[in-house]
Amino acid sequence: MAEAQRNEVPEDVGSDDCLTSYTHIYAPDLLKNQVAFITGGGSGIGLRIAEIFMRHGCDTVIASRNLDKLKEAAKALSAVSGRRCLPMCIDVRQPDTIVAAVEDTLKEFGRIDILINNAAGNFLCPASSLSFNAFKTVLEIDTMGTFNTSKVVYEKWFKEHGGNIVNISATLAYRGQALQVHAGSAKAANDAMTKHLAVEWGPNGVRVNAVAPGPISGTEGFRRLGGSSVEALASFHSIPLQRAGNKTEMAHCTLFLASRASSYMTGAILVADGGAWLTSPNDFSTLLGYWSSEKKRDK
Repeated sequence: MAEAQRNEVPEDVGSDDCLTSYTHIYAPDLLKNQVAFITGGGSGIGLRIAEIFMRHGCDTVIASRNLDKLKEAAKALSAVSGRRCLPMCIDVRQPDTIVAAVEDTLKEFGRIDILINNAAGNFLCPASSLSFNAFKTVLEIDTMGTFNTSKVVYEKWFKEHGGNIVNISATLAYRGQALQVHAGSAKAANDAMTKHLAVEWGPNGVRVNAVAPGPISGTEGFRRLGGSSVEALASFHSIPLQRAGNKTEMAHCTLFLASRASSYMTGAILVADGGAWLTSPNDFSTLLGYWSSEKKRDK
């Protein structure tokens, strides 16, 4: 039984390359002729979301600060999917850059159906060692960035036409994760924002939901948060599903919330962490040891 379940894990690759093969779970035309605007779409989970959306008929905009990286990613995504992908240089902390990108998107595609708020920043650090500016920066990217992008897209398109917003969250605040006061605070605020916006914008035909991933292999966050070291120590045995998740699985969760498959869901936080938040120890000493070793290595 356990072997059969492991075989159900969808295809993924550890790098930011596109998948070499893909098996559709949903109908290939689930997002046919729709347009998705994805922040942080040039790498990691955001890139895989863009790929899976495009493999289901969607055109995409991938937006972040590194335009060269976005251009390379957009070319690869279009090649494997046959859909259009427009790279956009934005800083989610600066609303004027979002306004320009959204206006360009509407000129190019004529619509926006889906917004994925994926841009984020994170690292391990004890609160006592966290600078005021570092805490502020994470909240500016994660929380202000989510609000800024949501508000611009709402005012420019969703208010009159409806749409779907999916925020990429985290489970950090559910139990007070050690060394994560900055990111946990930001994601907790985003979870609240998801519910508030779902209530306010629902009458305009806008659904607002969130996906809260656990440890996801093949991402920068996984590396920065010591995922490989934790995996080597067999610490994932404390997770009910006994493993880390992968980027394709997170893209499938996001696809569900962004599609008509979840048409009566709004204000929901979809936890996708293999059950980790229910059972995994909040091991401060292990995390502090990893953080200390990384600091020594950086010197």
